[in-house]
Amino acid sequence: MSNRTEIATLGEFGLIDHLTQNNEIKNASTILSVGDDAAVIDHFGRQTVVTTDLLLEGIHFDLSYTPLKHLGYKAVIVNLSDIYAMNAIPTQMLMSIGFSNRVSLEALEEFYAGVYAACEEHQVDLVGGDTSTSQKGLLISVTAIGEVAPDRYVKRSGALPNDLICVSGELGGAFLGLTLLEREKKIFETTGAQPDLEGESYIVGRLLKPAARKDIIEYFAEADFKPSSMMDISDGLSSDIMHICKQSNTGCVLYEDKLP
Repeated sequence: MSNRTEIATLGEFGLIDHLTQNNEIKNASTILSVGDDAAVIDHFGRQTVVTTDLLLEGIHFDLSYTPLKHLGYKAVIVNLSDIYAMNAIPTQMLMSIGFSNRVSLEALEEFYAGVYAACEEHQVDLVGGDTSTSQKGLLISVTAIGEVAPDRYVKRSGALPNDLICVSGELGGAFLGLTLLEREKKIFETTGAQPDLEGESYIVGRLLKPAARKDIIEYFAEADFKPSSMMDISDGLSSDIMHICKQSNTGCVLYEDKLP
C-alpha cells in the first residue's frame, strides 16, 4: 500500500468509530449495537446459540500468503459455521482484535472489508468487540450469536445406531491448499521464485475463503427435516466423527470409497 496511516493518530475510540461508521443493522433481534457498554439482543422466545473462536498469527494463519480481506472474511465464517452446525441461524457477532504497530489503518480497513462482506452475505449484525495493541503478531477473537426454535437445535450427542453418516461437501481441499501454499512459501524463501498457483484456485480458495453452509440449514428447514446429530468439520473427518461417537456413545463405519 502506498499510503500508510498510523493507528496511533486516531486513538482507540477514533479507530472504533472509523471501522464501524458504515455498520448497518439487519436483524430485528438487535436492539442495541456498537456504541454502548454492551449490545442488547432479543430473540423473541427463540433459543440463543453462542460460539467463539480465537485465531492467532503463526498458529491459525500466515500473513505471508493470507490477504487481510480474506482473513477478515474467514474469521467470521469459521464462527458462523459453528452456529449452522447447531441447526441455528446466526444473527449477531462480536469482533475483538489485537495488533502491533506494524499494522496500519489501511491494513485494518482491508481486514474489516472482509468482515463486513461475510456479515452482509449471511445477514449478521456486528454488535461490538474490542481493540488492543499487541506486542507481537495479530490476534483475532470472534463470538457469534444465533437463534433457533427450542425444538430444532441439533447436538453432537444425538447420533443413533444405524444412522446414515453424511457430509455436506468435499473433504480435504483446505488441507491441500495449506500444503501447497506452505510449499510455495519455502520455495520463495529459498530461491526467490514467485509462487506457481496456476490451476490451483479451488484448493487455495478452500483454505483462504471457506464457506459456511447456510444453504444446508435452509434446506433442512424447507424439508422440515432435523438431523439426529451434526457438527462442523474443522479438524478432519476422522477426528470429528469420533467426537460425535464419543458424545453419542456409539460407534461408526466409514466407507472410504464413498468419501467425496
